Amino acid sequence: MKFLFPFPGAKNMILPSKTSFIRDRFTWLAYFMAAYFSYLQAALGPLMPFLRDELGISYTVGGLHFSAFALGMILAGLISARMTQKWGRNFTFWGGAIGLSAGALCLALSHQVALTITSALLMGLLGSIVSITIQAALCDHHREHRAVALTEVNVAASVSASLVPLFIGGFHRIGLGWRSALFLGAIALILIGIRYRRVSIPTLERYHAEVTASSQTLPITFWIYWVVMFLGVSIEYCIFFWGADFLETAVGLVKSDAASAMSVFVLSGFAGRIVCSRLSRTIPSATLLASAIGITFLGFPILWLASFAPRNILGLLIAGLGVANFYPLILSLALGTAEAQSDIATARLSVGTGMAIFLAPFILGWIADQFALKQAFGLVILMLAAVAAISLFANHLVQESTRS
Repeated sequence: MKFLFPFPGAKNMILPSKTSFIRDRFTWLAYFMAAYFSYLQAALGPLMPFLRDELGISYTVGGLHFSAFALGMILAGLISARMTQKWGRNFTFWGGAIGLSAGALCLALSHQVALTITSALLMGLLGSIVSITIQAALCDHHREHRAVALTEVNVAASVSASLVPLFIGGFHRIGLGWRSALFLGAIALILIGIRYRRVSIPTLERYHAEVTASSQTLPITFWIYWVVMFLGVSIEYCIFFWGADFLETAVGLVKSDAASAMSVFVLSGFAGRIVCSRLSRTIPSATLLASAIGITFLGFPILWLASFAPRNILGLLIAGLGVANFYPLILSLALGTAEAQSDIATARLSVGTGMAIFLAPFILGWIADQFALKQAFGLVILMLAAVAAISLFANHLVQESTRS
């Protein structure tokens, strides 16, 4: 949702409204449901060391779970609008939420790899349908205050995601097992349903058919930023999905501590996004992206190469501050090159994001099987160097275009 913050050259700015922003029952329902989705989405990485150990699977097979989740996200982007048109938002909202819970419970209860991968696919598909419905309904419901609503729902999601590594590690440490963290998600949905079951989900007045925009050709600078987006999201999800395994196998932490330590990455990313959202009102996105890349270049080598656990975790914290801002900043820069085609541009960027989540963790897992996870993490530094070089090139093209 960070694309709503100002970006250089934007013509269609979201201006403050004279009316007050009211958090009604639907708004709170949307916030709680976004937190619920984010909690289960974030669980896959911290629970992976436990799942791999129990099932005796390789890094490559473990990576298939992340790829399956990402494939579900891509499929959701292709079918969610038609589902809403046919059955309405109440169905996609509650049906998707129940399906997400069912997928998480199947993952917790399954003891065969085929079933756990299928469960991850189900979670990605139905969970993303819920997420898409939440964002669209909030935009339609609040209109003039949609920037406020979407920013706040993002905060709720980030806070929830930061809790799941603590719950997984904590439940395992006290003997309840990592599965209890997934059961907690199902309990949360039941409580949300009881409290807000009578709330109707706002419906779009009409679906916009952007035929003209979709037939136009996006500029070359947009596609360069598309590549930057693909690489930036790949970096973020490689660290997030494989970070707990790395802290266990390469650094030497026990599984529960490694899972809990990943909350540092999520919390630092949350803090980084808050700071960036403030700075983006006065500092160009290109400058902020260069700073985020520099911060990540500082933190990731410490995480990767240090041999003392507190230093590795410090590197994880610093890297989280930078990498969390890749997506919103690259998104704002990419949309700045295609202002008149924002719908089709956003759709294309969404495909790139899904592809990154689908491919990158799996590729890193495969490399880890051939060598070791520490060596495989070298892929991240290569992608980070590519992000720096390609984004600088794209920024240069934009500046040249502005001058001419």
